[in-house]
Amino acid sequence: MTEESLFLDPVIGRSAGRIGYFADRPGFDRFAAAYVDGMALLPEPEATIAISTSFGPVRAYRFGPGGDTPVVLLSGRQASTPMWRSNLPGLMAHRTVWSVDSIGEPGASTQRRELTDGVGQASWVAEAVAGLGVTKAHLLGVSIGANLAVQTALHRPECAASITLLDPANTFAPLSWKMIVVSLGSAIPMMPASLRNKLLSWISGGVPVDESVPEGRLIASGMKDYRGAQPLLPRPTEDQLRAMTVPTLALFAGRSIVHDSAKAAATARLIPGAQVEIWPDASHAINGEHPERIARRFAEFTVGV
Repeated sequence: MTEESLFLDPVIGRSAGRIGYFADRPGFDRFAAAYVDGMALLPEPEATIAISTSFGPVRAYRFGPGGDTPVVLLSGRQASTPMWRSNLPGLMAHRTVWSVDSIGEPGASTQRRELTDGVGQASWVAEAVAGLGVTKAHLLGVSIGANLAVQTALHRPECAASITLLDPANTFAPLSWKMIVVSLGSAIPMMPASLRNKLLSWISGGVPVDESVPEGRLIASGMKDYRGAQPLLPRPTEDQLRAMTVPTLALFAGRSIVHDSAKAAATARLIPGAQVEIWPDASHAINGEHPERIARRFAEFTVGV
């Protein structure tokens, strides 16, 4: 794969309005190289497509033959499809997997219109699901990607067969001061790589992070070279959560620095019928720490759904 065949007319250089962009050509080239290297470590996609949405083109990859109700993966902040390397084998054993690069995050998709609220976020996800040629999909997201799944369940429930949430950020509890420090740090373009890696390691439960780790290299480049423009969305209200109808599995990391996991889990239980668990030994990097366990739990949850 080459960047020419993957990236959908990326925005390079400051754009008008609140639109995400790569700071300059060297930054984009650095990110693109890390992205291509990361994709090379994944199973070969059965299909690679571009989907037109109201907010910009979306790059999507299919792993598996298709023909069933698929699971659609929604990455976290500053992340994209290569972050799912450890999760794909287990999930593919149960059903077709699609991974989409989120609009407004560094990846092969491109933002063309401002995203200002949950309705807009849910709209591009629903349009992307329709572009996959299915009426519904199981949405599985981590961190902000899990928040995106919740927004879709709230505003476009018709396209979600279920949602599986991996330590959802800013969804059921406020962000912690530690997470705010990481977020502010990621927005400093000239931050030394060693300090940026320490921030990534902190959020990942102390696992060493440097450019020898493909996912770490990609996320570090996204933090340095991409300028996101999405506002932090308000958390869903208790009334909104009680009115949700989409089957929900919420897995919280007991060692997460993002929020108070116990409080977040308690709030998630307001969703009717939600299956809510706290995994004490997991950090916010739960998807990479427990890929087989997540795949088994997802398969159990979606039987017959």
